[in-house]
Amino acid sequence: MSCISVIIFGLVEGLTEFLPVSSTGHMILLEEWLSLPGSPAFAETFRIVVQLPAILAVVLYFWKRLWPFSSGTDFNTVFLLWVKICVAFLPAAVIGFFLDDYLEAWFFNPTSISIALIIGGIVLLLLEKRPPETRFNRAEEIGFRIALAIGFFQCLAMMPGTSRSAATIIGAMILGASRPAAAEFSFFLAIPTMLGATAYKTVKTGLDLSTSEWGLIAVGGIVAFVTAWLVVASFMAYIQKRPYAPFAWYRMVLGVVILALLGLGYL
Repeated sequence: MSCISVIIFGLVEGLTEFLPVSSTGHMILLEEWLSLPGSPAFAETFRIVVQLPAILAVVLYFWKRLWPFSSGTDFNTVFLLWVKICVAFLPAAVIGFFLDDYLEAWFFNPTSISIALIIGGIVLLLLEKRPPETRFNRAEEIGFRIALAIGFFQCLAMMPGTSRSAATIIGAMILGASRPAAAEFSFFLAIPTMLGATAYKTVKTGLDLSTSEWGLIAVGGIVAFVTAWLVVASFMAYIQKRPYAPFAWYRMVLGVVILALLGLGYL
């Protein structure tokens, strides 16, 4: 049962991390029905470390776009892209450092998650019905000021249920990025953001686990990596021609279902 649990959690992490549906929200909700094995320290560490394979999936999928020494890649373009990504990362790094404990205490609960899911879904639908004018068709075309503004949008995702991916994609589209460019920049921005969050929480919780517990984390991580890679590849192909509306409706339906379960006393 322990192995099955970590496989399920790894699958959910990989499926939801880069879609605009909130991976943190799904993980918190999943824990209402299915507990991770072992001590609270293991559960906390698992939730943190399992994000790293998902980050690796993005790095490998976009390797030629992100590695400045790749064949046929312009070094200056990639270098400037990384500088913009770092600029966009700054708001979350600063605000998250000071508000992390407060946000966990007040918003990591099913009610807050359901409300954030519904609001985010409505915003996505509005964007699909009245899309802003497109000024950037590739992530590399986004300027420094726009990157910083996207970084502030990302801060909204500190409330679980909002979705880091949704916040950055919505922000980028409002600021003039096409749907593919918005998704690309969101994925790229996930790399320092998730690495920073993982490092910060690891320092807070520590990594003093047994060999068997690290083995379970490895199993969950492999599942998360494979699933995340497939999701990123499928999502990038999907948004070239299709809208975000299905994700919006999924968010709203899930949010309403959660509120109904809360009202009936099942959560």
